[in-house]
Amino acid sequence: MTRGSIYSLLALGYTMVYGIVQLINFAHGEIYMIGAFSSLIATVVFSALGLSGFALFFLVLCYGSIIAMLYGYSLERLAYRPLRNSPRLSLLISAVGMSIFLQNFVLLTQTPNFLPFPRILPQAWNVLGISGLFNSVQVIIFIVSSAVMIVLALLVKYTQLGKAMRACSQDLIMAQLTGVDVNRVIIITFLIGSISATIGSVLVSQYTGQINFYMGFLVGIKAFVAAVLGGIGSITGAVLGSYILGFTESFGAGYLASEYEDVYAFVFLIVFLIFRPNGILGSKIKEKV
Repeated sequence: MTRGSIYSLLALGYTMVYGIVQLINFAHGEIYMIGAFSSLIATVVFSALGLSGFALFFLVLCYGSIIAMLYGYSLERLAYRPLRNSPRLSLLISAVGMSIFLQNFVLLTQTPNFLPFPRILPQAWNVLGISGLFNSVQVIIFIVSSAVMIVLALLVKYTQLGKAMRACSQDLIMAQLTGVDVNRVIIITFLIGSISATIGSVLVSQYTGQINFYMGFLVGIKAFVAAVLGGIGSITGAVLGSYILGFTESFGAGYLASEYEDVYAFVFLIVFLIFRPNGILGSKIKEKV
């Protein structure tokens, strides 16, 4: 459940961006990582000011999200927008390049070592006088991730911004001709994805108690796998694929061999796509003539 919740927070960013501009933002995992490092800095500063508990957690999330949004905005503005009308391969190479750049940027400006992340949230709740009956961080991860999914689903379905997103997803040119500010919609989509990724990274940091510059790469790839499993471009599919992938990894690590934990995701993807290449909720993409 915990793995699926974290994967879903990242997969939502992948699927929303792809749904609008047909771009796989492979630097999304690095935005996740930058959100964690920014949140660590905020945790140290705000803790020194005497803050603690959920108030500290909220402020840390806000600061980390702001920094992540700045990076997400910069990615779209500098690396993707100039190539929007270029061949898709150019965008893919740009995304991979930005992923490598951001990894090495944090490596050089921070440290290659793991850094401890202070525990802000309670690690266990006492229920009926029994100490440590529930792991509160796991419960919070599930609640927060579920809330984010619901809010995004409602935003896309019922708001003016959501209507603009759906219009851009169907046809960017026609959406622009009808008065939709396409650049604004794309920017907001990147910002939403950055916030979602930061929430995931802070929650994971509370669960594991550590971060490093490479933390976003593998998680980002797995979240992309989850988005593809569910049907890239579908919010519901991204969530469904994330939980399926999370349960598959947990089952494989618990009952087969834990050392192959990272292999299960990709083996499952290959086998699944052989039989359903468009994903669980994906539909066949029609070529526009």
